[in-house]
Amino acid sequence: MTEDNFKVGDKVTAIYKTGKYIGELTDIRPNAYLVKVLAVAKHPMQGDLHNPKQTDVTMFHQRRALAYREQANIPKNMVKHYEETIPEYKASLKESLDKMKQQLSEDSKEWNQRSLEMLNELETDYFK
Repeated sequence: MTEDNFKVGDKVTAIYKTGKYIGELTDIRPNAYLVKVLAVAKHPMQGDLHNPKQTDVTMFHQRRALAYREQANIPKNMVKHYEETIPEYKASLKESLDKMKQQLSEDSKEWNQRSLEMLNELETDYFK
């Protein structure tokens, strides 16, 4: 399938900022697709998006994953068809969070440590 033949109801992956999601296409707009989030494939990175992997920034942002059934406008070039079974949201969120924490814990750089702190706070909030 080419990127031009999407239709409402299609299962897709969508990259939004630094996170990747699995969801359902709910609307086709001139420059974007509206995607309803059903699972998390990759948790967003922490920190300042304009200064990735830097800690000497004005504000080191905590970045939450998009919520279950939250809808986001995703640029068309960031949406791909998805053919597999969509995992359950909470399980996919936990798996993506654990994977990112594991990768960050492999290096003791300051950015990794700050990111781990943010993710630990998010984890507490996500799974209370």
